[in-house]
Amino acid sequence: MPTVPIDLDIYPDEEALLQGLLKGERDACACMLKRYAPRVYAVALRMMGDPDEAEEVLQETFISACKHIHTFEGRSALNTWLHRITVNAALMRLRKRKGLEVSLDAPVETLDGDDIPRQIADWAFAPDDHALDAEIRQVLEEAIAQLPDSMRTVFVLREIEGYNTEETAQMLGISVSAAKVRLHRARLRLRELLTPYFSERAKRGQKS
Repeated sequence: MPTVPIDLDIYPDEEALLQGLLKGERDACACMLKRYAPRVYAVALRMMGDPDEAEEVLQETFISACKHIHTFEGRSALNTWLHRITVNAALMRLRKRKGLEVSLDAPVETLDGDDIPRQIADWAFAPDDHALDAEIRQVLEEAIAQLPDSMRTVFVLREIEGYNTEETAQMLGISVSAAKVRLHRARLRLRELLTPYFSERAKRGQKS
């Protein structure tokens, strides 16, 4: 039997889409997936650091959203609601991972000894000093993916997704002080990971 193509543009705005979802209209979930999947996947990939697991989180997010759409109270945008579901789904998967380098709920010691990165060099310019071009964004995303789960989750929630320290700590089930220490560790580790790239880029700039 031939498949009937679905018109995914039948909902002109979020309110129309929401009404379609609440009424259980057949095409509403497919339209929501098309509209919000890129953003959801980007969040999931940053949280998980792995494309396959990010795909799993994306699927879980939209299955959960379609199933529980009647719990959406409209106090925020639909995109914000989906964002929270994505973060929660990612955190659940991270907690279920076996052999985590550092548990998301484990206590965090202060930075000393081997926690201090060994390869920090002075950069001719830092990422914050210039608009990130496509190359730098790619290098940064790759560096974030290399962070241990405990550091990456704090960094992504706090620095990329825009949650404050208290919200980040609450979502991870850790203290505010632990969140601050992990964020500091993540920044130092990222600086270490990015130093070779920026050192090489600075050399290229001096030669041009």
